[in-house]
Amino acid sequence: MATKQEKLQKLFPEDLFLHSDNLNEGEVDVLVELEAAMEKHIRPLLTEYTEKAEFPTEAFKKVTDEVQFFSDERLFSDDDEEQYLPSQYYLMFLYQLLASIDTSIATFVGVHAGLGYYSFLLGGSEEQKKEWLPKLQKFELQTCFGLTEPDHGSDIAGGLETTATKKGDKWIINGEKRWIGGAGTADLLPIYARDTEDGKIKCFIIEKGQPGLRVDKIENKIALRMVQNGHIYLENVEVSEKNRLPKINGFKDVAQILYVTRSMVAVIATGLTIGAYRSALEYTTNRKQFGKSIASYQLIQEKLSRIISNISSQISLNASITDLQSKGEFDEVRASIGKLQNSLLMRQSVSYAREICGGNGIVLDYNTARFFQDAEAIHTYEGTHEVNSLVIGRSLTGKSAFV
Repeated sequence: MATKQEKLQKLFPEDLFLHSDNLNEGEVDVLVELEAAMEKHIRPLLTEYTEKAEFPTEAFKKVTDEVQFFSDERLFSDDDEEQYLPSQYYLMFLYQLLASIDTSIATFVGVHAGLGYYSFLLGGSEEQKKEWLPKLQKFELQTCFGLTEPDHGSDIAGGLETTATKKGDKWIINGEKRWIGGAGTADLLPIYARDTEDGKIKCFIIEKGQPGLRVDKIENKIALRMVQNGHIYLENVEVSEKNRLPKINGFKDVAQILYVTRSMVAVIATGLTIGAYRSALEYTTNRKQFGKSIASYQLIQEKLSRIISNISSQISLNASITDLQSKGEFDEVRASIGKLQNSLLMRQSVSYAREICGGNGIVLDYNTARFFQDAEAIHTYEGTHEVNSLVIGRSLTGKSAFV
């Protein structure tokens, strides 16, 4: 029987400063089982499904059937009355593990269990949480996050155009949403709309197949090709008052969801970097040039060293953020620093990884290429580099540079 430390060394060999020691035995065992299920069901399909830009739905269902990685009883203590969220350290290493195998899978889970799930968790009534959260935890229902629009991303707080008009005990929703991951297959779509009476942003749960709802798939992406991003059209969609999330009554409430999930993207950036590093290390170890493995050359080792150093910095920053989240001491500035810094280190690292794989670094069969292309999407979503910089700058100077 392997010890906890032996399991952690196998799962996270890049964790040189041993932050994963904060995981307990049950959490480690669930992650071990998840990695095995991902390697069995998802890994063999990655190149095929990336090429054809389809999500491996049936294979992913096998993973969620085998491993309840959000609801397994080993993830909760007996003192947890409401078992809605595992520990912050578990979530950190969960997303790191998923992203190190494939960023599209990690992003899909992040939209469902991050942005979408937190909409219900932070915005829902107790009755709504009891009705929906257990099913979302077990992936019996799928959700998404309907915030951004065709003409509004970074400026969504003031620019959101989708409207909600109260008529009796119903709301009438009109507008469009864009770049909504998993929208086409979601059973429950949290749609953020501006109340035409008071001008405040509110959230409404629209169910799959409702009249007036249409979702078109966004085609021809170069990154996160397996993620099915949707363009949502809403034409006089009726939502009952009981399907409005009552604790979301303005962008400040929405921002609380974004802060939490922005730190999750910092972790996904770390996992992506690890995936690229592992692919490059394997390639350079096996690739022979001038009569010996290229991993034995100084220039290759220097680049690998820079990547692992970046990874160590990323994991340590994530751990610091996780410590603060666990204490409830977390804000938008810390979230933005995590996303900005880890994305920069990721972008630099995947460039090194692609470079040392030569021409094969742009071929999907060698894995490094998949991480290289996906890095561009991670660098942009959940706050661009520029916007996160301005959030940090505002806190430093007391002056907003947003226009």
